Amino acid sequence: MPPAPPRKWSCGGGRRRCPCRCRLNMPLPRVPFQITGLGRYSATVNESEIPLGSTIDAGGEQSWVSPSGRFAFGFYPDDEGFSIGVWLIIGESRIIVWTANRDDPSVSGGSIQLTYGGLQWIPANAGSQGKFIFATSNQPASAAMMDTGNFVLYDIRKQVLWSTFGSPTDTLLPGQNLQPNSQLFSSVSDTNHATGRFRLNNQLDGNIVMYPVDAVDPGSAYWSTGTFGGHYLFTVLLDPNGTLWMSDQNTPYTEVLFLTNQSSKASSDTDVHFRLTLDADGILRLYSHVFFRQGRAPMTKIEWRKPSDNRCDVKGICGPNSLCQVSSNGETICSCLPGFEFSSANQSMQGCWRVRTGGCTGNSSNDDIRLTATMVELKNTSWSDNSYAVPPPTTSIEACKDLCLSDCACEVARFDSYCSKQMLPMRYGKMVPGSNTTIFVKVYTYESKGSLRETRSGPIAILISGATLAVFSLLVLLASILLCKHRLSSRYIRAPQQQDSEFDDESIAIQSYSFQDLELSTDGFAEELGKGAYGTVFKGVFTNGNKDIAVKRLERMAENGEREFQREVRAIARTHHRNLVRLLGFCNEGMHRLLVYEYLPNGSLADLLFRSDAVPSWSNRVAIALDVASGLQYLHEEIDGPIIHCDIKPENILIDSRGVAKIADFGLAKLLIGNQTQTFTGVRGTRGYLAPEWSKNTAITVKVDVYSYGVMLLETVSCKKSMELKLAGEECNISEWAYEYVVSGDLKKVAAGECVDEVELERMVRVGIWCTQNQPVTRPTMKSVVQMMEGSTEVRRPPPPASFSQSLVRSGSS
Repeated sequence: MPPAPPRKWSCGGGRRRCPCRCRLNMPLPRVPFQITGLGRYSATVNESEIPLGSTIDAGGEQSWVSPSGRFAFGFYPDDEGFSIGVWLIIGESRIIVWTANRDDPSVSGGSIQLTYGGLQWIPANAGSQGKFIFATSNQPASAAMMDTGNFVLYDIRKQVLWSTFGSPTDTLLPGQNLQPNSQLFSSVSDTNHATGRFRLNNQLDGNIVMYPVDAVDPGSAYWSTGTFGGHYLFTVLLDPNGTLWMSDQNTPYTEVLFLTNQSSKASSDTDVHFRLTLDADGILRLYSHVFFRQGRAPMTKIEWRKPSDNRCDVKGICGPNSLCQVSSNGETICSCLPGFEFSSANQSMQGCWRVRTGGCTGNSSNDDIRLTATMVELKNTSWSDNSYAVPPPTTSIEACKDLCLSDCACEVARFDSYCSKQMLPMRYGKMVPGSNTTIFVKVYTYESKGSLRETRSGPIAILISGATLAVFSLLVLLASILLCKHRLSSRYIRAPQQQDSEFDDESIAIQSYSFQDLELSTDGFAEELGKGAYGTVFKGVFTNGNKDIAVKRLERMAENGEREFQREVRAIARTHHRNLVRLLGFCNEGMHRLLVYEYLPNGSLADLLFRSDAVPSWSNRVAIALDVASGLQYLHEEIDGPIIHCDIKPENILIDSRGVAKIADFGLAKLLIGNQTQTFTGVRGTRGYLAPEWSKNTAITVKVDVYSYGVMLLETVSCKKSMELKLAGEECNISEWAYEYVVSGDLKKVAAGECVDEVELERMVRVGIWCTQNQPVTRPTMKSVVQMMEGSTEVRRPPPPASFSQSLVRSGSS
């Protein structure tokens, strides 16, 4: 092999760069095998050949090992049994670098077989159902465990049918590429390799970004390469020498994220393996594992990490309504806001919920006890902005506190350069010495006549005292913080308030009406079409008399000013999709706030399913379910600011004159005052369709809509209401009820009506159960739902619902 050409690096240029990221001006040096855009190699890599019919058993020989003995594929023990994957062998320990079907339940044993249909797990119990790790219609001829850590299946011509490098989990190995529009997901823990709480996303805009796994907006990002806007389409690569770089697919342009130190490279007496892993704590780390040929113990070193050594820089490391701090030994400590307690006593990182609520009553029902609300101040903190109302910019810090105290809907007031009323949950909190952000948390206490007010708990007092001690550093650093704040990339911070010109009627095709206009159009609000959480809907006719309209009179509104209300309404008006009800106009006059929609003559899906004399045809129900999924996919994934509906149910699905289903009431959740009787004051939605996270006070994401859609999908299949079902004589939800028939194999009993397509039936029931899984991360995205509903993606058999009783299964199927 000819000698490698010298490298010439240029770290200058017109665009500001990190010191570790430079432009590569000459071709990459030659290495023992060249990496291509597809992650294959031009030179031979040592591998152990595994012929068709080979088997490994969890109770005996548990793995196929590469020729070097460094990597193995097979069974490895986890928290609850065995998982199947690839690992790097380091002495007596193993580092898991890939896991098959990582979110499926652990297996109790059995064997892995290379069969004519692919690579399959066969259970030890002959009566149990196995599953494919990889299934193919092209018969595999052999498999191989490579020295690179790649496990591959070959056909008869030695062409790769499938490889673990093609579907990375939380790790990249040298030669394994992260292609555009693909992601790495962290594991839950070092011993549980199911999908965890963080993801690394190689975006199509050329930016490589890390987010919490359920993040729905760019403001949730906590690290990025900052390479957006250059029209690049990067592939992330890790070369065998440990250099981490990004290569544009369309041009020779390359960016180096990390250049390996010479001391980290292999020498004549060492063998070095590198891996890039998004660890369970959300930090991306590049590891080197040095193996010595003279019998010394292997050595592991962290070569590079992002975002930093401060674990609190990872958004989501502490759950909602909690504050992240780093102890003197570098450990993460999560503390609850004043008046809150941990949702789970054993899981301090899962977030906190309010211990005592107050609402608007002001006094308890007991004459001897008085309920009092006070505002507790916290300084030197940083939070994600989740405001629902912004008072005038001249509002002082004391006035900001008083405004929240007097507003029964306000739980937290935030003040930095301006005042804002915040919605719960508060997210991504951390201690930041010198921060110019102050928050006031409403805390409710009880007073008995003649007694002193309840004192704060120990941890809360410590938290407040620590925050107060840092106020002096705030005065010193205030000026520099203000300067730095304005230098932050606008891509990941809230945009400044727009000028009044934002609301010119010409900017968006939406009409502003007077209250008198709409009162006349509805004949004094005479004909009521329906009533829901957001208000009452009346039928009307435009004054020219040739177009029917639906006028929604909003009730229980949050205290938004004119600008805030119009901003939210115009955001709704920007959404245009075949499966969304069209917003035509609004009224914002004094206390009157109304929305004007297109009128849909065929009623709601609830009317069709539960109030019709005849069961609607199967084909119509399938079409409606797909319409709703397409509309939700648009709201969640296809607009700049994703919209969480928060109240998906048959009553909010309307049918037009052509039979097309359209989602109503999207975008209204932010305008509604929360139910003050709930411990989590931001609760939206309807009983029976609410995802479990609403009651747990955890982060609310688009996955709450996925859960509600799953319930509605199963209702559409069965024409039965979820809350009216029984299983083995006991009340159950619809996913438990449907899963019983999945287990018994009698799915026909789930579907109402005649002429049911059994293939579509099984697909829809499986999708419905996947959507109603207890953990948000286990639920599919709406894009995946659409693909599964259309039949373009396989729908695997779902795990049982969290509350599903196996005894009910046995009794129901016996």
